[in-house]
Amino acid sequence: MTRHAIREQRPLPPVDDHEGEMQALLRKPLPASIASPPPWTGSALGSIVRVLEDGRCIVEPQDGGERWQCPRAASCLLSPGVGDTVLVAGPQRDHVYLIAVITQADTGSAELVVDGDVTLRSRHGSVALQAQTRLAMAAPALSLHAQKALLDVGDMDYRGAEVRVTTLVARFVGRTCEAVLDRLSVLTRSSFRLTEEVEQVRAGQIDYQATETMRLHAKNTLVTSKALVKVDADQIHMG
Repeated sequence: MTRHAIREQRPLPPVDDHEGEMQALLRKPLPASIASPPPWTGSALGSIVRVLEDGRCIVEPQDGGERWQCPRAASCLLSPGVGDTVLVAGPQRDHVYLIAVITQADTGSAELVVDGDVTLRSRHGSVALQAQTRLAMAAPALSLHAQKALLDVGDMDYRGAEVRVTTLVARFVGRTCEAVLDRLSVLTRSSFRLTEEVEQVRAGQIDYQATETMRLHAKNTLVTSKALVKVDADQIHMG
């Protein structure tokens, strides 16, 4: 047998098990936490994990990677909350803005928040506010300007410290009017009151004074007193 044939019959060296494990480990994909984020496309979806006091939000990307600490864009009026799915966008992955709230974690309430003055304006139409259960307004001052106003309320309860009304003409039409006051003062240039049926006055003292003429006229006139009736004038005509 030649030397070349003897060489071919020699056994192969054993395969190192550690080298096989290393090859399998290199072929295994990296975990999502340390994997490189996909190329930035300008926008991405994420979930809010925290809202800071200055209005910025900590957003967890849905496709993995580092969290964003992004401010809310001026066009995003809906205030985001923890758990909301939001859309962030920006020129770079580390320079993004929260531009929209896609879905809310709590759909039972929503809040529109801005940092400055707000004006709702319709150039050729109307603006309506409608609520299914309750409409609430709260402000240190309320100003309303309109050429014509219509208020239709089934039941109204007003509580306040002071009311001042300045108007040229005021008309009140109703079935019943009740007023409970500690003091009533009325100053007019001319007063006219018409009562079709009964008018009653109950008072501790009544004082009527006229500078010119005072007239009492009725089909029947009764003047009674328990103690004293006094009639004093320069002339007294009876009958």
